Amino acid sequence: MSPPLLEVAGLAKHFPVKRGAFGFVSGHVRAVDGVDFHLDAGETLAIVGESGCGKSTVGRLVLRLLEPTAGSVRFEGEDLLALPETEMRARRQRLQVIFQDPYASLNPRMTVGAMLGEPLMLHRLANTETERRARIGELLELVGLRPEHARRYPHEFSGGQRQRLAIARALAVEPRLIVADEAVSALDVSIQAQVINLMQSLQKRFGLAYIFISHDLAVVKHIADRIAVMYLGKIVETATTEDLFRSPRHPYTRALLAAVPQPDPTVVRERALLEGDLPSAMNPPSGCLFHTRCPFVRDACRRDVPVLADDGPSSDPSSHATACPYWPEFPPAAALAQSMGQEQDRIRLARLQAAFVSQTEAS
Repeated sequence: MSPPLLEVAGLAKHFPVKRGAFGFVSGHVRAVDGVDFHLDAGETLAIVGESGCGKSTVGRLVLRLLEPTAGSVRFEGEDLLALPETEMRARRQRLQVIFQDPYASLNPRMTVGAMLGEPLMLHRLANTETERRARIGELLELVGLRPEHARRYPHEFSGGQRQRLAIARALAVEPRLIVADEAVSALDVSIQAQVINLMQSLQKRFGLAYIFISHDLAVVKHIADRIAVMYLGKIVETATTEDLFRSPRHPYTRALLAAVPQPDPTVVRERALLEGDLPSAMNPPSGCLFHTRCPFVRDACRRDVPVLADDGPSSDPSSHATACPYWPEFPPAAALAQSMGQEQDRIRLARLQAAFVSQTEAS
């Protein structure tokens, strides 16, 4: 079995909190606190969770856009954290990022051609002006744009087109891993589908691996092979996408999935509503971090720190890991889509929809 493309172990980032005129450190925000995962070539790992859980920080730590407090990041068997800055710059050719906001991630003073040509020159992938223009035209066509768009500025494009430009910029240096940090959350639903389909097509064509960071589980279900659920800086559950949606184990994962809207009026669901707010990462709760909001909390949860335990070898991509030792005792998770089973209701709804369409056409 080939080794993983990316191995992350014990990754942590604690931001110091400074107060007073002299900047004394009064505490630390534990944005990421001991994260472990791996990623194979050509695979998509989604990292999901509430705002403030640390998922975007994980992506930046993997790319060394932030320096971690502890842990290791091994890419293609090499520890990125041990590399000096000059060598790390060369490795960035293999590691790229797509940021959330296409309006802010593109330089408004540079043409598209200049933005796509800059990484080609930096990594010496096109030595002449003719080669650069040809490569820029290929990149634009690859993401569904035209070569003549190279002469335009970012403000002349729509939001979806700008995100396509961000994807083209990431592909320019022929990477093996792309971190997509909320890459479609700022786009309309129809444009989201286009960008997701484009990313999947490029993945199949070039064998790309993605770390897809998102809070939208409906999008994640469509693109991810595996999912890691984060809560307050820690991973609380990992599984294949199919397994996680079919049988979520951790109470937090159940609550996230219960919040996914279902576009079917005949669906009856039980809402697993969470009480309270996300605790402070500067002063996290003792024991299990989720015990302040968990509907199945026990006395031991307030005292003991749970371990992310696999039900199989951690190297097995189909293994299911959960940071809760009591999940087998919980009642079965409510199905995400339980129909009333009343066929006549569906027929009646179809008739109403047909009648509405006919009235609209007549008017």
